[in-house]
Amino acid sequence: MAVNLVYDINDKPPFGKLLVLALQQLLAIMAATIAVPVAIGLPTQVPSAILGAGVGTLVYLLFTRFKSPVFLGSSFAFISSLIAATSFGYLGILVGAAFAGMVYVIIAIVIHFAGTKWVSKLMPPVVIGPTVALIGLSLAGSAVTSITTAAGDSVNGAYNLVALFCGLVTFFTVVVCSGQKRFKTMKLIPFIIGIGAGYVVAAIFTAFGLGFDVDYLKIVDFSPLVNNFVDEAGNFVGVTAFFNYPDFALIEGIREIIDGEARTGVEGAVLLNGQGVAEVALAFIPVALVVFAEHIADHKNLSSIIGRDLVEGEPGLKRTLLGDGVGSIAGTILGICPNTTYGESVGCVAITGNASVRTIFVTAIMCVVLSFLSPIMALLQTIPAAVMGGVCFTLYGFIAVSGLKMFKDIDLGENKNLFVVSAILIAGIGGLAIQIPYHLADNGLVDKAITVTSIATALILGIITYAVMNKLEKSKLGQGEEEASVPSAAVENSVEPKLNHGDDAETEEDPVNKTAVENSVDETAEEQPSAEDKEE
Repeated sequence: MAVNLVYDINDKPPFGKLLVLALQQLLAIMAATIAVPVAIGLPTQVPSAILGAGVGTLVYLLFTRFKSPVFLGSSFAFISSLIAATSFGYLGILVGAAFAGMVYVIIAIVIHFAGTKWVSKLMPPVVIGPTVALIGLSLAGSAVTSITTAAGDSVNGAYNLVALFCGLVTFFTVVVCSGQKRFKTMKLIPFIIGIGAGYVVAAIFTAFGLGFDVDYLKIVDFSPLVNNFVDEAGNFVGVTAFFNYPDFALIEGIREIIDGEARTGVEGAVLLNGQGVAEVALAFIPVALVVFAEHIADHKNLSSIIGRDLVEGEPGLKRTLLGDGVGSIAGTILGICPNTTYGESVGCVAITGNASVRTIFVTAIMCVVLSFLSPIMALLQTIPAAVMGGVCFTLYGFIAVSGLKMFKDIDLGENKNLFVVSAILIAGIGGLAIQIPYHLADNGLVDKAITVTSIATALILGIITYAVMNKLEKSKLGQGEEEASVPSAAVENSVEPKLNHGDDAETEEDPVNKTAVENSVDETAEEQPSAEDKEE
């Protein structure tokens, strides 16, 4: 057990405190989870993404026997794959998620028979450490963009000093709550207090902005909450203002089959066919193979935080992969997006010291329930980007620091380690991504390609660099041993003939001669007067 944990994996926080801790986890993963459906052009599917994240996490907890405290949410790695799949409707998304999940299942079966040692050799700490650090560092730009963004229409996405102030209020509130030692409750829920403080300050500025019609001061966008209750004509929307069901990808897929057309609303989208299945497979399978490595990095990072080896110990990599893969499929069927383990969740565990799996379980239940409660979904969507940016400053920073901690046992004075770390950090921070074309337009230009994210690219490059340097090191070592053995043998051969000559025969250790020499030495010693005799 890690020293800084307030609640260990199997601990049971009091019920009231458990609900608050679960809400904090929900807020920590909220921004990233709702960002994926927006990024792929399906903003109305935000409740579905929340529902899918909750369902996927429940499946993950079942497969891992409630021994791994991490939340699963919509995966950013699959954004380009999902965009390609939407051109074949919801059926394309469902088939893509099935391909991605099966990759995890197949790898889990391989690990069941072959064990996990090959994984440790493929991705040692010198590869995992900088990759984990890179996950946090690569999100730094997103945090900075969010913390300086306001909701005013005329300045949306532009730099806003008032938004920065609100974000910094959030950040320093989290810092103070986490750093103080007097109130344990504040130390456990710094994100809730921080978001609350930032929201209040942002709401005050927004009130002045609305009152004086100054867009620069409009930090909070209340339109999701307003639109939840009234339509464009100003009429009350009815029961759906309080209860509404998300659009399941499975239900939408069935409707596509019945209607004979895609329902994603993407221009040029067609119903999934044989060619579509092949394109979806090409878009999802390579990304899933890379996300597998990120899965290991997240669990290695979490293991170092909670003081338990989740990969080679309990629950083991086989179970975490099965939980992630099957959970991703289930989350897509009842939601909209394939899931993955969340670094934000890991960061929340690290900062609060709460590793109780019950917190993750209650968070998942909350996601399922809240996805049907329209006012809560609308209220969560009004949290300003600047406020969430202030929270992300701490979450993403802790992810990066967790990776840097793994450097303590790595000798960067060795070229092998130095080149591996350099390759990962430079490729990742520089944004090097791999685009694999798989379709050409009529003019011969590439119009469809699979994009491997910069983090995944950096990880692949690091693994290859480590393998090459390791091979060179072993080859050089073998040559050195061979060269060392030649002069050794030559010396032995050159000495042995001399020992056979009569003149040098006495150099061999002869028991008789040795005894005679010892006796002569003793006699000589007796003949020599001592210092005391000389003085007398």
